[in-house]
Amino acid sequence: MARRNHDDDLLLEEDELTAFLGDDTQDSAPAEEKVPQPTGSPEDEQWDDEDAANVPGQLAVDVYETRERLVVKARTAGVKKDELDVSIADNQLTIRGTLSAGNENDVENYFLQECYWGEFSRTIALPVPVKEDDIKALLQDGVLTISFGKVKQDTVKKIQVL
Repeated sequence: MARRNHDDDLLLEEDELTAFLGDDTQDSAPAEEKVPQPTGSPEDEQWDDEDAANVPGQLAVDVYETRERLVVKARTAGVKKDELDVSIADNQLTIRGTLSAGNENDVENYFLQECYWGEFSRTIALPVPVKEDDIKALLQDGVLTISFGKVKQDTVKKIQVL
């Protein structure tokens, strides 16, 4: 893949990555001579369990509207209803919970760990005013769906200038 920069020169993929990362240590060498730098061994990338335990994961959400409702959907597979805390205040929705991986006391070493386990939290400023007394929440097949009745916005009002 190539793209043009301001000088109308083509950038190769390596140059794009370098430009994106702001690494100008190899700019003097032609693209053909650039050698990828080692990134370190897996032993160098140790997890700091104490730091990771203090940072809650962030929940991915979809927010959309229909004619009458605002809808927020989130994948919460593995979370039970009683482990979810959903609240609204000042037109901001907060979803909190815990994803449990079960009993992992026997694990000696992970070879790959991509799934997030632990506490998560997400606060979303709702894009339109909603009726706080017209909210429906449903947890089904690992998807949390929260729908809000929207506050009807008045049609455009003409303002007389005095």
